[in-house]
Amino acid sequence: MSANTIKHVASPLARQTLLDGQLTAPVAGVRPIRILPWLQVVKIGGRSILDRGHEAILPIVDELRKLLPEHRLLILTGAGIRARHLYGVGLDLGLPVGSLAPLAASEAGQNGHILASLLAPEGVSYIEHPTMADQLAIHLSAARAVVGSAFPPYHNHEFPGSRIPPHRADTGAFLLADALGAAGLTIVEDVDGVYTTDPNGPDGKRAKLLKETSAADLAKHEGTLPFDRALLEVMATARHIERVQIVNGLVPGRLTAALRGEHVGTIVRTGAHPA
Repeated sequence: MSANTIKHVASPLARQTLLDGQLTAPVAGVRPIRILPWLQVVKIGGRSILDRGHEAILPIVDELRKLLPEHRLLILTGAGIRARHLYGVGLDLGLPVGSLAPLAASEAGQNGHILASLLAPEGVSYIEHPTMADQLAIHLSAARAVVGSAFPPYHNHEFPGSRIPPHRADTGAFLLADALGAAGLTIVEDVDGVYTTDPNGPDGKRAKLLKETSAADLAKHEGTLPFDRALLEVMATARHIERVQIVNGLVPGRLTAALRGEHVGTIVRTGAHPA
């Protein structure tokens, strides 16, 4: 083929490195399109909620069932104590972090199957990550909610900087919510929100609830947090989700109030800016 018949696509990115921030800014600097702007993402804690058994699970299921007429939900489940046991066994065997990640994610999926089964009379089903990526919209057209694993699908490609997978359920839920351009993300735990110090620790009496804070401020917080610390890193680069609310799922009505826009837990502001 002669040179004058070759069709070229004009692009400032041609023959350039994509590591040049100034070069990619006109493309990467714009806000991406929200894929599912009407979606509410709810992450249910594994150890904090699902490990407690029917006394904690059934009230949450009843509350989710009553919310279905108001919202279309992506309900994501975390892993619990069984994942910690897997970590212990895997570390004893010398397994790399990329092998531990899918093992822990499998328990989050098991928790999701339990939750989906309890909501099955309402047409709710469990879907895997590939289906979530390709067919979530059609599933939510058939039912008001679907359930999935909150673990990000890094698995064997998990970041190798730590022995324990740093990107767990809270981080995965946020990455999904932000990538989908969801209306919001609510994290359901067994505490009222983020405290200045661990309310269940030795200095628990001095713990004060932070009604509102930011990811940047929490990054300087040396105490324990009710979510994965890696969540703060991905919040800093958020494109859509401007805030996340952490609520106590053991208190009836807190999740309902949060999805209706009420301030009933700790609101964490991210790095995203209003459109």
